[in-house]
Amino acid sequence: MLKSETDFSDIERAVSLLLAGELVAFPTETVYGLGADAANPGAVGKIFAAKARPADHPLIVHLAKGVDMTRWAADIPPLAWELAEAFWPGPLTLILKKQDWVSSHVTGGQASIGLRVPAHPLAQQLLRAFAEASPTAGIAAPSANRFGRISPTLAAHVREELGDQVACVLDGGPCQVGIESTILDLTRLESTGAVVLRPGGIAPAELEKILGKQSVYRRANTGEERQGGEKTDIPAPRVSGALDSHYAPTTPLVLCSSEELPRVLAKEQAAGCRLGVLAWGVKPEAASPHLWRCLASAPTTYAHALYRTLRELDGYGLARIIVEVPPATPAWQAVLDRLYRAAVK
Repeated sequence: MLKSETDFSDIERAVSLLLAGELVAFPTETVYGLGADAANPGAVGKIFAAKARPADHPLIVHLAKGVDMTRWAADIPPLAWELAEAFWPGPLTLILKKQDWVSSHVTGGQASIGLRVPAHPLAQQLLRAFAEASPTAGIAAPSANRFGRISPTLAAHVREELGDQVACVLDGGPCQVGIESTILDLTRLESTGAVVLRPGGIAPAELEKILGKQSVYRRANTGEERQGGEKTDIPAPRVSGALDSHYAPTTPLVLCSSEELPRVLAKEQAAGCRLGVLAWGVKPEAASPHLWRCLASAPTTYAHALYRTLRELDGYGLARIIVEVPPATPAWQAVLDRLYRAAVK
């Protein structure tokens, strides 16, 4: 395993392992990724085995800044180049039509592919070095955790969860964003426009500057797609993190409004249950037997600490984790998406 300080020799070793078909975990600004050479079906298969991930669940291919995405994507619309110019490197994944040579192992058997250029400097170091060594220059990398569980935002989380299934872990410190990238589908522009299949690290207001307010979005915890308030029935590509149940701790997680929280906690206390409480507005009760964690009231700082805090609470053997639901506003869309999915039984 690599130390917390990563130097050039660590990058060289990681590239050598990737070229040999091994798995390498590395930080992005969103979460830690479990990487393999995206052009090597055998290596990609190791990702699915390590995560116990369904074979039809597609992966995102990560590219170095400046790598031509036409290597991986075909018939790229002008809007994709505009979005890439605005948000790459950064937490935006574009869903595009794939090139014919791209393995179905990466795409989950679909005709589309997800591409992203991460902003974390260590991820870019790795991707640039890999691009120099590999003609295809792509690293397939879902989050470095067991499928459906809480994504890792520290190198220690990867080691705890995946152990020796990963050949090495590049330690880049805590992830800045803390939740996954926004996934934007551009394969159905003529019929539905751009579709946000997973809200994430790009704020809706930032996307609207390019897409406008009438772009389609998939509602958190319903799977419906709406355009201008009207539901659409056009099938969407399968993408990472879009299953009903995802991002979940092993401890049952229950969502609760601010108004209902005191009553719920009193009822559980009377029943002798010790809970974890993840609050954002309600202050901890004096002499409460429950384990409280209060996150910031700003959505970006809340998101940064969300997975780390859920992992912490998940380790205490609590009866349940009660989460005070943040406001249902566009700024909180990505956080709410993660919480709704984490609460699905």
